[in-house]
Amino acid sequence: MKKILFCGMTGDLLCVKHVLLNALSLKKRGHDVQVVFEGESVRLLPKLYHENNPLYFEAQELGLLSGVCLTCARSLGVYEALLPLGLPFLEELMGHFDMAPSLEAGYEVIVL
Repeated sequence: MKKILFCGMTGDLLCVKHVLLNALSLKKRGHDVQVVFEGESVRLLPKLYHENNPLYFEAQELGLLSGVCLTCARSLGVYEALLPLGLPFLEELMGHFDMAPSLEAGYEVIVL
């Protein structure tokens, strides 16, 4: 079993959907998978939520969505829109997500 952390960065909807598809695929194969949203990707989460996107909700139900970068959410003006989603805001590294603990725990990081 591998430990994989997907870090969504891009504001491209297709890319974020591919992050979710691959995270779900790997989870179903028994791998330990986490997904974090950073950068422009944080803007897409309210859209996926309000469109009832099945990939988003399946990943959320399986506990794959580990959180959202707090600074990116605020800087990109979507902090308020993200609150109803209930995802944790990550701010360990000067307001951003810190990859170091995940790497130290043996996660392979894939940034898309």
